[in-house]
Order: sequence, then structure tokens, then C-alpha cells
Amino acid sequence: MGFLKRTNKKFEYKPRFYKGEGNQYKIEHKLDKYRKTTGKNRNLKSKLTDAIGELRDSDKGVNRTIIYIILVLVLVFLFIIDFDLSIFFTK
Repeated sequence: MGFLKRTNKKFEYKPRFYKGEGNQYKIEHKLDKYRKTTGKNRNLKSKLTDAIGELRDSDKGVNRTIIYIILVLVLVFLFIIDFDLSIFFTK
């Protein structure tokens, strides 16, 4: 028996508590199935056109909310660094 090679044992592993379908080890973002920009796009032009199309088709209320948040954060930053806003207003 010393000259025979040992074979590795093969186990059919099935998780005890996993009740879903598909591969449980595949790492995927939760929202990837709703986006066009992830997937089969290989070249830069198709990625950009899909991203611009997704931006145009998105909810307008969400875009406004993001703009308002950015505007408030910029104003807070200007207040913290003591920026003088009077240079924009003429007397």
C-alpha cells in the first residue's frame, strides 16, 4: 500500500440553514438586478450611454434632494471656513 497514491476525499457539502435558490457564495450587490450599467457592457461608450440613460430615467425628486443636500453642505463648509459672501453682492 506504500506505492499507491492517496486520493482526496470528496464531500457533497450542502449548507444546513440555507433555503434560497442559486449559488449562495456568489457575491452580488442587492440592487444590481435593477441597474443597466452593471452586466455585459464591455466598451466605454456603451457604459457611458447606459449611465446617462439611467440618470435621465431616474426619479427627479431624488436628484433634487441630492442637490439640496450638497448645497447645504457647501454652505456649512463656507460658514466653517468663515468665507465672506459679500464679494458676490455689489452695493
